[in-house]
Amino acid sequence: MTPQTARAVVLASALFACAGAAFALYGWLGAPGASAKAAAPSPMGTADALQAAFVNVAETVRPAVVHLGTVQVARSRRPPVVPGPNADDPFFKDFFDQFFGRGGPGQREEFRTPGLGSGVIIDKRGYVLTNFHVVKGADGVTVRLASKQEMRGRIVGADPKTDLAIIKFDPDGELRVATLGNSDALRVGEWAIAIGNPFGLDQTVTVGVVSAVGRADVGIATYENFIQTDASINPGNSGGPLLNLRGEVIGINTAIVATGQGIGFAIPANMVKRVTAQLIDRGKVTRGWIGVSLQPMSKELAQALGLPDTRGAIVARVHPGSPAETAGLAQNDVVMKFDGVDVDDYHHLQRLSSEAEVGKTVKLDYVRRGQRKTVQLTIAESPESGGGATR
Repeated sequence: MTPQTARAVVLASALFACAGAAFALYGWLGAPGASAKAAAPSPMGTADALQAAFVNVAETVRPAVVHLGTVQVARSRRPPVVPGPNADDPFFKDFFDQFFGRGGPGQREEFRTPGLGSGVIIDKRGYVLTNFHVVKGADGVTVRLASKQEMRGRIVGADPKTDLAIIKFDPDGELRVATLGNSDALRVGEWAIAIGNPFGLDQTVTVGVVSAVGRADVGIATYENFIQTDASINPGNSGGPLLNLRGEVIGINTAIVATGQGIGFAIPANMVKRVTAQLIDRGKVTRGWIGVSLQPMSKELAQALGLPDTRGAIVARVHPGSPAETAGLAQNDVVMKFDGVDVDDYHHLQRLSSEAEVGKTVKLDYVRRGQRKTVQLTIAESPESGGGATR
């Protein structure tokens, strides 16, 4: 090989090496993974994605939200005309008809009081979930769909203790149905979307967050475990759904604090599931009962009873002939666990016992005079006349 040939070979090798390095660098810079790692998410892209999520929920669920119109009919009788010398006078009759109408006195009159609320379709057969207070005392119910089509509805079941009711109408086509989610998985701070008919403004969508969970002592229903939200809720929203960003119903909007702003309450979806299944099947709700009256735990009572904190439920009274009496529970016993579940407070024990299956044998862990004890009892059916904090 001549010196000139050698130099040519070396030069060619150097050129190929440079070209290879250049292609490698280009490939590394142009690789999707590298660019994805190097590029930070665009704020506008994140905002657009969030906005798209809200729009998707509205478009998906609004067709399942209905306007409920109710009518209550009150009847009264007109006062009779007092007989007198001018009872047959035409001028007297005209004067009298101005006040009592042409029907004359002594006739029955009807006074119709309208009401409105919201509901959400939960079954393709035409079952609508709403609040009991929306349809309480109603003599007629009208269901207006998102398409503006109106149908006559009827109340198939109601549960005043949770403020829930089921309305049935006969659909003449396919219905959009909302899905009930898992409210036990909710976290404070998650997005919350309310859809309803505030002041008759159909299909209104408002947005907020889950402000709190497990709210009790609100004074709305016997069994309270509310979701608190700052999504705008107004008169007419009652019975409408509270949704998460997946479009699942996490609660049923039921009340607001009238003197505050941004304080609304919704019945959690998991409580709704247990109640609505029974209302659709039987028209009523059967609850468990252990037969005790309960009282809240305070720091002073906890210290007096030798307890480290205020968890648990104090037995204020044991009802004669109840499962609790049979099991040997007594006044001032503090129930700490119900069938293996820690009892947070007396509201929690109320819910646990009422949701227990009738006839089931459960284990109660309780404290009596500082001593931990365990007993088994069989759940009975709650008497219809039971009220207050009796469980």
